[in-house]
Amino acid sequence: MTDKVAKLVIGDQTHEFPLLSGTVGPDVIDIRTLYAKTGMFTYDPGFTSTAACDSAITYIDGDKGQLLYRGYPIDQLSENASYIEVCYLLLYGELPNKTQLVEFDELVTRHTMVHEQMHYFYRGFRRDAHPMAIMTGVVGAMAAFYHDSTDITDPQQREIASIRMIAKMPTIAAMAYKYSVGQPFVYPRNDLDYASNFLHMCFSVPAENYEVNPTIAKAMDLIFTLHADHEQNASTSTVRLAGSSDANPFACIAAGVACLWGPAHGGANEAALNMLKEIGTVDRIPEFIARAKDKSDPFKLMGFGHRVYKNFDPRATVMQKTAKEVLDLLGVHNNPTLQVAQELEKIALEDPYFIERKLYPNVDFYSGIILEAIGFPTSMFTVLFSVARTVGWISQWKEMIGDPQKKIGRPRQLYDGSPARDYKQVDAR
Repeated sequence: MTDKVAKLVIGDQTHEFPLLSGTVGPDVIDIRTLYAKTGMFTYDPGFTSTAACDSAITYIDGDKGQLLYRGYPIDQLSENASYIEVCYLLLYGELPNKTQLVEFDELVTRHTMVHEQMHYFYRGFRRDAHPMAIMTGVVGAMAAFYHDSTDITDPQQREIASIRMIAKMPTIAAMAYKYSVGQPFVYPRNDLDYASNFLHMCFSVPAENYEVNPTIAKAMDLIFTLHADHEQNASTSTVRLAGSSDANPFACIAAGVACLWGPAHGGANEAALNMLKEIGTVDRIPEFIARAKDKSDPFKLMGFGHRVYKNFDPRATVMQKTAKEVLDLLGVHNNPTLQVAQELEKIALEDPYFIERKLYPNVDFYSGIILEAIGFPTSMFTVLFSVARTVGWISQWKEMIGDPQKKIGRPRQLYDGSPARDYKQVDAR
């Protein structure tokens, strides 16, 4: 118990609330007894000043532009670790040794196939359905296929569900893509690494051999790593809220997928790329910059700034380098969209308007460019995000389920509707 307190004065009464300290980051005021003591709630739309849980998984310092997975800086992990290593770290709290990594990699690899009857599930969707609509439905339906890992009170079942989600999500995503383009599903291969296997399932066809380019696979692995977790964002909070009701893990992850679909969240890289295409050519950039500065114009520059980071997005710094490597490899420098992106980035880093507001290019600005260069349609961008973020969601879910302080989420409100009133018969209204 802390001896530090915060005092709240309401009228002639003073109430004390404990101050809690984490390992790093700001202290929090423990207001769990606020309603009992004062009869009042706090008002915090968007939960921008609210810590809804305690967690040991991810830490963000927005002022410093710092992102830590279990204490490890994202730049070190992206430079040295594979996505599978990062998955192990997020799930279990420590980096694996060589034996643990081999065993974990093998475990994930051996669970990448999905139940054959799930193939029929896809046929219920229209071919032109958005892949995220398919993902939401199929992930939620996993509870209908894997009954032996839905009991959240059983630690072994929770573990099996976690591995299944990490292993099968790329397969489900690749199938969504294949279905949308009218191509046959491609089964996973156990001889390929996580990222290479995903690319193989997306882009290979039965008619010819497909060789995964190592540079492209590395870029894909990096994108997965950079998006693996990001503290209590909207989709992660959704997973935790769904999980607080003791819903099965597949339903919880499906809820996260649905939330991620929003253009203000997981759809931001798709929105950023669509914006670049709307601008079209370099000569039109000044027009759109002027619109962005005009408060009366609803146009917004997508891919710039971040809700949490008040400095550079540390993921964007890594992604920028990767974007150059991929584009050099693919030789797409004459691409008009890329030219617009490069010029827009240059202007944003020099224009006082952007500098003063700290509107730096974020991870979404670069990831969309890379994914398009690899060959993914914009409709798949958020799907790829969901594949990467699955390990973060399931890690956060496992942490919450194991928390002895766990309670069902139940926010309150500031009611501004009509007070109590009497019903009138229809002819008297």
